[in-house]
Amino acid sequence: MTKFATFAAALGLTASSAFAGGYVAPVVDVEPVVVEEQSASSNAGLVVPALLLLGVIAAVAADDDDS
Repeated sequence: MTKFATFAAALGLTASSAFAGGYVAPVVDVEPVVVEEQSASSNAGLVVPALLLLGVIAAVAADDDDS
């Protein structure tokens, strides 16, 4: 009976130290996905000539000399 109790105590001590920390779920590192979006800007190829045309129209309309 003494051998059985010694064996049970040794088995109990080794089992408790093996599971001392409990279950820990594995941590998976996930890197975030970066999506680069284009900025919503107007096309400068159309804006600059349109502004120049408006400037010419304004200059012609303002240069109405009736003297």
